[in-house]
Amino acid sequence: MLLGVLSDIHGNRTALEAVIADGTDRGVERWWALGDLVAIGPDPVETLEMLANLPNLFATAGNTERYVLTGDRPAPHADDVVANPELLGLFVAVEASFSWTRGALSTGGWLDWLTALPLEVRIEVDDGTRLLGVHASPGRDDGDGITPHRPDDELRAALAGVGADIVVAGHTHQPTDRIVGDIRAVNGGSVSNPITDDLRASYVIVHGDRRGHRLEHRRVTYDRDAFLRRLRFSGHPERDYISSFQRGEQYRYPAQRAGAPRITD
Repeated sequence: MLLGVLSDIHGNRTALEAVIADGTDRGVERWWALGDLVAIGPDPVETLEMLANLPNLFATAGNTERYVLTGDRPAPHADDVVANPELLGLFVAVEASFSWTRGALSTGGWLDWLTALPLEVRIEVDDGTRLLGVHASPGRDDGDGITPHRPDDELRAALAGVGADIVVAGHTHQPTDRIVGDIRAVNGGSVSNPITDDLRASYVIVHGDRRGHRLEHRRVTYDRDAFLRRLRFSGHPERDYISSFQRGEQYRYPAQRAGAPRITD
């Protein structure tokens, strides 16, 4: 079995195409897409069209799916703006971004598909290893999630009682591979909108058969200029914010640090 696990595509079909091509070249037979599939990017409909045509796809919802489908929004909220009017511009930008994505998906007929997504997906590898896929952490589509730096006791508590040997997540955009107690906590990073100093798309391949299993963390180069052209002509109201990820302006963490995986190029 070869399972490709990706997350946080954020409506970047250009990056998704490159990741799928990379996985296909390596013989990936099935795919997991662990949330944050469409929002904060220019190609929500095209991204879902590509995902839906993947062989043996199982997808989960992330927090941005919730924002698109409901009235929930990330901060700042209306009360925050009342308390601090300087937040009005950010408040308007957040609302415009998720409303734009919802409008595109509604026109394309994809809202029901998103609504049906579960919070988790499970599989057992041929050697008996139990894998759990979630967006942030078990039972949650947001929060601190799996990162290289989250304290062991916090992460152990978040993963307690999950009934899995390996938990794979996204959400934090931080590739991670740690052992906490008897659980391997893995984050494949993000296909798009990077926050490390490595701007490539990242994902994980799970290799498994009756003799054993291994995880391969991969980084994939894609045509960021082509993505920026798509973004420029998309009409997305937050084009400059989205492009700032491609320029490395959302950098927060070095890609290589304690708790981060060795990357296979």
